[in-house]
Amino acid sequence: MSSKSSEKSTGKDSEMLLTDHLEELRRRLIIVVVAIGVTTLGSYYFSEELFRLLMAPLLAAMPAEGGLIFTGLTETFFTYLKISILAGFFISTPVVIFQIWRFSAPGLYADEKRYVFPFVFFATIFFVGGALFGYFVVFPFGFKFFMGFATDFIRPMPSVREYFSFAVRMLFAFGVVFELPVVTAFLALFGLIRAETLVNKRKFAILGAFVIAAILTPPDIVSQLMMAGPIIVLYEVSIIVARICGRKKKVEDEDD
Repeated sequence: MSSKSSEKSTGKDSEMLLTDHLEELRRRLIIVVVAIGVTTLGSYYFSEELFRLLMAPLLAAMPAEGGLIFTGLTETFFTYLKISILAGFFISTPVVIFQIWRFSAPGLYADEKRYVFPFVFFATIFFVGGALFGYFVVFPFGFKFFMGFATDFIRPMPSVREYFSFAVRMLFAFGVVFELPVVTAFLALFGLIRAETLVNKRKFAILGAFVIAAILTPPDIVSQLMMAGPIIVLYEVSIIVARICGRKKKVEDEDD
């Protein structure tokens, strides 16, 4: 009888834990949605200026009389709405990352939770830094290369929707790729990865960099090289970071 009662009690406790977990997830999602919603509404007021800013690298590479076109009545409106959501997401990035961490924190040890603020800070910096790298470095060079195919009878006339989709995909791709050192640092701090492992897998990482670049960028060698190159550099940086964090963890374990 006591055994059955114990099993029943354990099941009930597990059910309550699951319910609490789902409630916590709902609360974190609400905070994220509200944060993105509020910043999106604020960004819509500046949507035209934001899109002009996003277009700047392309317009700089186009002929003086060049510009973007739209072929659907609602195309520009929805593009402005999308760029407002994009700006809202970027502005809310610290909140989103912090909520993800807070949701995951209960599964961590007390000494691991102290990494929450460094994680949020560096994850935000590297994500935004990756997007800025794409905007200020990759875009000007890439657009100048593509505009070089224009001739007297072939005129570049990109549409608003086409350019927005391309730009957003590239900005997010570079933002995500630049998170590699941050992810590596925390995996190393938690003892889940070692610098030696990364060194041994270097050749596979280089191959993977070109595969990822081929998936995330347009089907041209220039864009793929401009993404694969930073990935390889970031992988080397990750090895250094993993080595430093690994030594720190070893010292902490010895002190314990």
